[in-house]
Amino acid sequence: METDLVVEGVKFMFLGMGTVFVFLIMMIFFMKLLSWVVQTFFLKTDEKTLPQKEDAGENKKRLVAAITAAIVHDKKLQG
Repeated sequence: METDLVVEGVKFMFLGMGTVFVFLIMMIFFMKLLSWVVQTFFLKTDEKTLPQKEDAGENKKRLVAAITAAIVHDKKLQG
């Protein structure tokens, strides 16, 4: 009697785990499909939306300036 309950439990465990596994595989497939659809039909890539090399250098300078300002501000608050 007790062995039957253990076997039933194992069956339900594999049924539940299999269901979750199939659901996750389907979710990954549909997410990749949706990503492909959005990239193919809804994203426009023109030169205005792509970052330019000059912008990257300017962004780096702004980042350094922001970090420096944060350090100076922190030092003023501590001392």
